[in-house]
Amino acid sequence: MIAEVTQPLVRNLMTLKKATFAIAAASLMFVSFSQADEVSEGVQKRIAPVGELCMSGEPCAAAPAAPVASGPRSGKEIYDSKCTTCHAIGVSGAPKFGEAGDWGPRVAKGLDTLFDHAWNGFNAMPPKGLCLDCSEDEIKAGIEYMVDNSK
Repeated sequence: MIAEVTQPLVRNLMTLKKATFAIAAASLMFVSFSQADEVSEGVQKRIAPVGELCMSGEPCAAAPAAPVASGPRSGKEIYDSKCTTCHAIGVSGAPKFGEAGDWGPRVAKGLDTLFDHAWNGFNAMPPKGLCLDCSEDEIKAGIEYMVDNSK
């Protein structure tokens, strides 16, 4: 008799558990599917390319770069862009720009010796004064500019 009473209760409980499980599973699936789009959008943003490649002539391209000056640079240009780093303040014994006392003994040895030291390096001065894109004529122009302004 107890079995007859409890069996329907157990069946009802099992049905209730199945229904609760089905509702919970459906809710979980709904939440996960609704958030899947947001997650997917976030992933797409994070893995998107940082920039775009744009070739010359295409509408997105910037104006062409200004042409590089051709021909040798002046002694002043060489001094201002390369030599000033050391010769403005006398780094490691470099003769200071405008100081006749620093340049006098060096000039006494001749401009050819000054050029040789500048081109090949001497004491603390590295070859070409680290002006790796300078031609011989530009190095000579830089030396002459410093000497002429240090008398």
